[in-house]
Amino acid sequence: MFEQGRESHIEIFERTRRGSEGHCRLWDQCVRRCRSAKGSARFSQHRLLGKQDYLRIQKDETNWGTFTRQPREHHRLMSRINKNVILALLTLTSSAFLLFQLYYYKHYLSAKNGAGLSKSKGSQIGFDSIQWRAVKKFIMLTSSQNVPVFLIDPLILELINKNFEQVKNTSHGSASECKFLCVPRDFTAFALQYHLWKNEEGWFRIAENMGFQCLKIESKDPRLDGIDSLSGTEIPLHYICKLAAHAIHLVVFHERSGNYLWHGHLRLKGHIDRKFVPFRKLQFGRYPGAFDRPELQQVTVDGLVLLIPKDPVHFLEEVPHSRFIECRYKEARAFFQVPVPQVYTVLD
Repeated sequence: MFEQGRESHIEIFERTRRGSEGHCRLWDQCVRRCRSAKGSARFSQHRLLGKQDYLRIQKDETNWGTFTRQPREHHRLMSRINKNVILALLTLTSSAFLLFQLYYYKHYLSAKNGAGLSKSKGSQIGFDSIQWRAVKKFIMLTSSQNVPVFLIDPLILELINKNFEQVKNTSHGSASECKFLCVPRDFTAFALQYHLWKNEEGWFRIAENMGFQCLKIESKDPRLDGIDSLSGTEIPLHYICKLAAHAIHLVVFHERSGNYLWHGHLRLKGHIDRKFVPFRKLQFGRYPGAFDRPELQQVTVDGLVLLIPKDPVHFLEEVPHSRFIECRYKEARAFFQVPVPQVYTVLD
């Protein structure tokens, strides 16, 4: 019997080598042997693994071994990706919840608590801003020196013009909230007519004593450009006085023969610190400008007495069209001094 079984096995193996038909019969016989020797549970386990998940190799003529393959790499990769996705979702969820808490605290709880404090203590809102404090100190400085500066800042003038009735009916010291001068900005622009300035050097020194860091911009007076004896005389064009993180830009207006006011180009010379203030954000001084002589009126803005143009709308309309092109006096005078050649007509 044993010899006959051995011969049948040898025949089966030879058929397996010849083609797929013998291989299929060998597979069926292995399945039956697994059921008889190991039981249906072991066979069902092999079925669950599938033909692709284990490998059968021949140890000798009658003994076969089964080796389970290692897990595939893509299964490991997918498990790692799933863990990373879950971790990212948890991080985003916690961040969104934290942002919501901050938003709720800022817009609801802080507003509620701030309103309660203002009612209980009678505090004034916004008057601790650096913009308002810088303007207040600058107005104190100019008032003590009788320097008639007036407000020309386009942003603030536009706000005042929109709420002019409210500003007109506001008395000195009666403001409870800073609505105009506390608007976030880097500069506040004022102007001055130079012929009304009596004590320039003293004012500059007092400003520094009050904590301002001041920068003076000068240039040649174009009105004297054609006069050889006075050509090259420098005049002040701009003052920039910085207090902490806010700066006051004082534009110096000069009278011109056409009964208009002129300011010069703010040109930085080599020795000037370019990082003193963000010069590119200045609204005046990018080029020379010309304005009609404005009539002034006194108003109270956020508790401070200021001078502003009586017709702020007209002034605001002039700003984008104020660029001034200087006449080239020397070239014009040289042109007119060239003798004109005389032309004679010969009559037949």
